[in-house]
Amino acid sequence: MPKKVTKSGKLKARELERAIYQEFKANARKQLNPKQLQRKLQVKNSKDAVQAALDKLVSSGKVKVNDQFRYQIASNGRDRSGGGKRSTDFAEGLVDMTRSGAGYVIMDGDANDIYVPQNRMGNAQDGDKVKVRYWTPGGRRKPEGEVVEVLERSVTHFVGTLKVHDKYAEVLVDGPGGKVISVAVHRSELLGAKDSEKVVVQITDWELNRYKQISGQVTAVLGAPGSSDIEMQAILINNGFQITFPEEVLAESEALPGEITPQEINIRRDMREVTTFTIDPLTARDFDDALSIQHLEDGQIEIGVHIADVSHYVKPGSALDKEAADRTTSVYLVDRVCPMLPERISNELCSLRPHEDKLTFSAIFKFHPKSFKVTDRWFGRTVIHSNRRFTYEEAQEVLDTGQGDFVDELDLMDRIADKLRKRRFKEGSIDFNTNEVRFKLDDDGKPISVYVKERIDTNMLIEDFMLLANREVAGFIKKKEERLKTNIPFVYRVHDEPDMDKVAELAKFAQALGYEMDLTSPKSVTKSYNALLSKADEDPMVKMLSPIAIRTMAKAVYTTQNIGHYGLGFENYSHFTSPIRRYADVLVHRLLAANLEKGSLYKANGEKLEEECKHISSQERKATTAERESIKYKQTEYMLDHVGDEFTGVINGLADFGVFVEVVENFVEGMIPYDKMDEAYDLSAGKLYITGKRSGKKLKMGDLVRVKIEDVDLDRRRIDMSLVEVLQVHGVEKKTRSRRRKS
Repeated sequence: MPKKVTKSGKLKARELERAIYQEFKANARKQLNPKQLQRKLQVKNSKDAVQAALDKLVSSGKVKVNDQFRYQIASNGRDRSGGGKRSTDFAEGLVDMTRSGAGYVIMDGDANDIYVPQNRMGNAQDGDKVKVRYWTPGGRRKPEGEVVEVLERSVTHFVGTLKVHDKYAEVLVDGPGGKVISVAVHRSELLGAKDSEKVVVQITDWELNRYKQISGQVTAVLGAPGSSDIEMQAILINNGFQITFPEEVLAESEALPGEITPQEINIRRDMREVTTFTIDPLTARDFDDALSIQHLEDGQIEIGVHIADVSHYVKPGSALDKEAADRTTSVYLVDRVCPMLPERISNELCSLRPHEDKLTFSAIFKFHPKSFKVTDRWFGRTVIHSNRRFTYEEAQEVLDTGQGDFVDELDLMDRIADKLRKRRFKEGSIDFNTNEVRFKLDDDGKPISVYVKERIDTNMLIEDFMLLANREVAGFIKKKEERLKTNIPFVYRVHDEPDMDKVAELAKFAQALGYEMDLTSPKSVTKSYNALLSKADEDPMVKMLSPIAIRTMAKAVYTTQNIGHYGLGFENYSHFTSPIRRYADVLVHRLLAANLEKGSLYKANGEKLEEECKHISSQERKATTAERESIKYKQTEYMLDHVGDEFTGVINGLADFGVFVEVVENFVEGMIPYDKMDEAYDLSAGKLYITGKRSGKKLKMGDLVRVKIEDVDLDRRRIDMSLVEVLQVHGVEKKTRSRRRKS
């Protein structure tokens, strides 16, 4: 097929991309850099244009890049135009399992995740690396498959209930989709555990024995079931997180010196005389970021973003580093934190506590006094001395009243942050302001109230300066790459463009609510998201669309391949600001430090770094799952005392088996099975609404209803409701008492 060339002799962007792909397909073993491709294709497009086309091919999974910044056809770069079942095609990826037990196998850079039904999942678990055979069913565009081999287990330890029988013992572990997994254990190796107690079991053999059991070994006894403490531990362990640190890790952290030597201060930028403070949640114990501010002689404003220098204490190859690299993240459950680093580091050595000298890694910015634009930036190791520890609420009170410690400094920072925020949204950032559910607990950890965390100005102030630092650090590396014309392996935080099929589905929901979305380009989608979400506070029906909008998005991940961050609208973005709780930030500190010296160039092993990025992303997904499970558990636990009570709720989901409702008062979600509705309903094809068979009335997301709590099942984290009354349909008040209520 001839190339379509413009008058200037250049290929159009899409044609250039296609020509490059065809070149790689024809020469599958060849590795070429952008300049070589320019010559080989004999095109007049600039090197930047060739690079942009390559970046798109990499992000779509058709082409891959190696350590020497050379490109070649990806091993899974295949023509997906075929339609029939092709059982000889195999791929490798990570399992992303749904609640039903079915799941998707996610592959690097592949636009089409492979759907695997529960009955073809084998014994693969969420997060496992698997080999999958796949095909594209006739008449469909997206592939399906079956797991043929588990290559790497994501989790090996589980919490389950011990059952001791006359001749054998087993541990029953709750699996996805309500499935219970039986793990055979030796009766002589129960560590003193009694029947029906909760234990930790390590899987030693995943192959089924003749009794359809996998095999394991009891490694810890947790005790009698039913306590919230055991359930929280179970959530952590079942998601692959260790609840204790190995002895050698604790010993290494205790041996670290607590004093900062004069020699260490001498090799750092001394910021101890500059006004500095921290702003954190009331319950925070590890303060990993601080802000400083001063007016310079030339009239400019200097603001420092100071981050705990974890990499000074945690050295590569140490026991501490290996443990942190394995965990990669702290996990925040409702009533506890499972930390990435031992308390000696997170709460003592690295915590930027007030009135103490602390070692930091800083991003320091100069701002124009009127436009508040960044005029200069500096990165490097520093020593600081925090003058004050604020909670978010304390700092907000200073801003609101105009009185209190550092009132002028806080006011100026707030105005600069506001300007940064407005610029960010103008440039394409999406404002996903979702509700964060919080609990008030009694001394036993039982929830006594549920509320949503209020997002105040000081939350956004800190957020905007952290975003600035993260963006500028990534930009520094990118500019150095461009200046030296070489690839510098680095840890980027990237976010791909949304799945347009899912966006189209969202647009249908929005249209049903009277809102039109422009889907002509990713940029227009961004504007449509923000226009839609800006209505959320005034229209509860639109608020229900926020979770759907988020589900249309790709998941943000860590990688060495910089494709930008769609949700933030940033071309370059990384994570630099939370090394106490994220290992990605520790890696970023090390890589940045190695590339700061003038004339220096440090290139990490790109392949190894990419593997670390994959592990960190995988651990992040597990942490998110654990956090959500803990919230669901506490919400269900809270509703145990409310069986028989009535609440006002909003319909926030429609399914084949019932209607999901979120209680307005406490944000708890439950479900009304269709047999607990006031009449029989039909579900529309697109699951946009249900229609009463007798009355013809339609109910859809955002409608206000009165519900009764019928049953609470803490083990299954399930809340069953019945419909009492329809209060508001499509914004119009409508009272329809349930016939069941009258009877």
